[in-house]
Amino acid sequence: MGTVDENLSVWTERWDWSSQGDEWSGWWGGTEAMWHAAVLPRVHAFIPAGTILEVGPGYGRWTQYLRAVCDRLILVDLAPNCIDACRRRFGDDGDIEYHVNDGRSLAMVDDASVDFAFSFDSLVHADLDTLASYVAQLADKLTADGVAFIHHSNAGAYRTSSKLARRMPARWAGRLMRRGLLIDLLAWRSPTVAAEQVRRLCEQAGLACVAQERLSWESGYYLTDAISTVARPGSRWDRGPASWTTRSFRAEARRTARLYARSSFPEPRS
Repeated sequence: MGTVDENLSVWTERWDWSSQGDEWSGWWGGTEAMWHAAVLPRVHAFIPAGTILEVGPGYGRWTQYLRAVCDRLILVDLAPNCIDACRRRFGDDGDIEYHVNDGRSLAMVDDASVDFAFSFDSLVHADLDTLASYVAQLADKLTADGVAFIHHSNAGAYRTSSKLARRMPARWAGRLMRRGLLIDLLAWRSPTVAAEQVRRLCEQAGLACVAQERLSWESGYYLTDAISTVARPGSRWDRGPASWTTRSFRAEARRTARLYARSSFPEPRS
């Protein structure tokens, strides 16, 4: 999993979008609970913003919240069915632009126009070449104080563990992955990407990776995911690089779903 062609095949031909992507939020007690408990605390400093770019919106899982905190929202996705779904869902909003790309290009976005670039739970499936292309272009697309928030894979930091997991008999591997005893290959994190590589991509593009959070996801101890916060050198967001790990992400999700999602947010759609 990871190439543009593989992603296009999965999201256009093989994935059941009947739940509009909300199925990925179930472990948090629903999409609204996950937005407020997991995503918003990590991006609140950057919004509201004049122009927001969302890469990989899917069926609008996070778009529904981003549209309320910007003057202009640009959606870019390689899957035509995803952009069509967002048009149907938000089509009466004249402040949203919709673009199908080739999985790598941001040519449709004006230079120096993006105040906040956002991609969450999408580019984790992208390979290193795809991320390199997007990061290089963000160097042109961000405004002087623009910032990018990119959720990507860190599975490349566990190449040896991944090889061992692939050799494990299938009847055991899935069970051990779900229990967190084996690196989770079922989550489709790109094996070619590691957080340190993304930091180097930013430096090569002339950008500053001001923060990186490595975190475990739904299943396990392994830090298979990372979030990189990227800004222009010399901007108001530029500072000494910060790096930390979050192994409690699954525990936070369970606590939110158990204590808050039932009482503070509506029931997830079936």
